[in-house]
Amino acid sequence: MVMAESQLGSELSGSVKDNEFGRLMSILERDSGEGNLSSTERIATLIHLKSFIRTPEHAGLVFSKKVRFRLMFGHSLVIGTELTRILLQDVKILCQHSYDARFLDSSREALKCLANALLIESRTRQMFVDLGYAEKAAIKLRNDNREDELLNSRVLFLISYDKALDFNQLFDENDLAETINRNIARHAYYYSDSKQNEPPSLIDTMALSETLKLLFNLTQFYPHRTTALSTSIPHILIILSSIQLPSPPLQQPIKYLINSLLNLDLEDQTPETPATNPLFPESDLNQHADRLMNILDASILQYKEEELETLATPLVSLLQKIYVAAPTPVKKQLRASLLPSNNERSRPLGRSDTFASRLLRLSTSPVAPNLRESVSSLMFELSDQNPTSFVRNVGYGFASGFLMSHDLPAPEFLVQRDPLDGGGGGDLGETLTRVDGQEINPITGQRTDMEPVDTGPEMTDMEKEREAERLFVLFERLKATGLVGVVNPVEQAVRQGQFEELE
Repeated sequence: MVMAESQLGSELSGSVKDNEFGRLMSILERDSGEGNLSSTERIATLIHLKSFIRTPEHAGLVFSKKVRFRLMFGHSLVIGTELTRILLQDVKILCQHSYDARFLDSSREALKCLANALLIESRTRQMFVDLGYAEKAAIKLRNDNREDELLNSRVLFLISYDKALDFNQLFDENDLAETINRNIARHAYYYSDSKQNEPPSLIDTMALSETLKLLFNLTQFYPHRTTALSTSIPHILIILSSIQLPSPPLQQPIKYLINSLLNLDLEDQTPETPATNPLFPESDLNQHADRLMNILDASILQYKEEELETLATPLVSLLQKIYVAAPTPVKKQLRASLLPSNNERSRPLGRSDTFASRLLRLSTSPVAPNLRESVSSLMFELSDQNPTSFVRNVGYGFASGFLMSHDLPAPEFLVQRDPLDGGGGGDLGETLTRVDGQEINPITGQRTDMEPVDTGPEMTDMEKEREAERLFVLFERLKATGLVGVVNPVEQAVRQGQFEELE
């Protein structure tokens, strides 16, 4: 037996490990030409090969990126072109055992080794493509088998980086879009089956995740193929609405379901059904928007801000895309859920323990710059991209950074005339400082009648003079920036003759 006296790779080290790995590759190379191993021996050899640098990651099928590549391929004393030649030979051996029909019984074990080689060493991706195995991976992806789907989706996902392959050929000649759509539809059928009470297996979940990752990369790198892949939108939504949410929620496959929708055409109206959009089913227009908001709310509560930076930013961006595509009733629901309500104006906006306030606070997070930008962009979109509405909805304290960074004009804050006191209605100042007939502070968004009253001793004349000087300097500095059109109130009072010259 080939494995009779072998030790697992994790039990070896140094040159012993190098030599043992090289011995196993030599056995597989000889077997690929002569077929001298039995099925049992071949599988055992591949499993042993896989054990050498295995660190469990992504459910144990991916090796750690931190392991030095020379240990994997067992050639520590060769460099340069010779190492490249040996590396190519090793990749070829793994490809043969993964895709040649005569090794069908052991191909999945070989594919696990190959997928990890593609992950650890980027040079192997171009070698895989140059050897002509990308097309075979696309063909094998058609199999109605979740492990084949998992492994071949992962292989294609990895070679989508570094421009190792022009995937247009796989789209045109190997029906790649149809294959991906069909695989996602199979998962959707499982989740939508009312008789299905058992949760999906680990392999099912991982296969779905790898397919969704592949779909995202293809829509990112080949945007002209988005229409063909948008067929999967209703199937992705079925899974997203049916799947039981884990805790915390943004684990696989939830995060990949969300990411996969980002580049698809959510506004597409097909000629056959021009009045329908799977995002907004007639039975419940808000179904999917509500589901995504529930996921976001739970995520804010269960993750640290540093984790939300990578996990929640795509979800916030997706909600913005949905708002743009949504019919009026759904837009109204999104605004009501995501923007602070008028009931929260008894305190400065962002101080309440509501979903909208928790989300608003993330717009100023010091540790999550991408999330901060996405939340502010969402709030601006919910305000119909109108700076005045934006400031009224969230307060200038939260709006100012976004407006300045995007070179958007900041609205005037000074009330020109209060229409309730007989002046003309609808001016900018009134729009900013009144909500539902209540006077508000445009900086904090709080109702002015709910602001704390200063109960301290009255300022002395000297204190008032020093404060006036300080405010004068601050207004002059603000005016000099040119960012906000302000009139220094002292200057204005002088022009209006409200100051008397003292002798």
